[in-house]
Amino acid sequence: MAAERTLVIVKPDGVRHAQVGEVLRRIEAKGYAIVALEMRVAGADLLAEHYAEHLGKPFYNNLVEFMGSGPVVAAVIEGESVITAFRTLAGATDPTKAAPGSIRGDLGRDWGTAVQQNVVHGSDSPESAEREIGLWFPGL
Repeated sequence: MAAERTLVIVKPDGVRHAQVGEVLRRIEAKGYAIVALEMRVAGADLLAEHYAEHLGKPFYNNLVEFMGSGPVVAAVIEGESVITAFRTLAGATDPTKAAPGSIRGDLGRDWGTAVQQNVVHGSDSPESAEREIGLWFPGL
């Protein structure tokens, strides 16, 4: 099987709580390559495109507001079956239900907020990965 790529984002809560290095360490420890990496505050247009599939859902506005609330670290990760593998490494979306040993299980906290404050984002399919990588890293 050929190597695939996925987009990983350390969300504002992960950056704020100094968890970027640990997230990247876990990715590299699994043998995946980091082929692009950038810290930035995501603008409203980028976030609207990234989360377009959620437009109209009750959590959309809070999610976009949260994701623009501070710096994020976006990375393109490459390796065999990396999309599925990273989602397993990330753990369940709700940090309070994520398994110990997963990023969200070990690093996520119940901040008394919606589950979007769950340390990381990872693309959920090859199609999403291609679209998201194109938004965050045009030309890659």
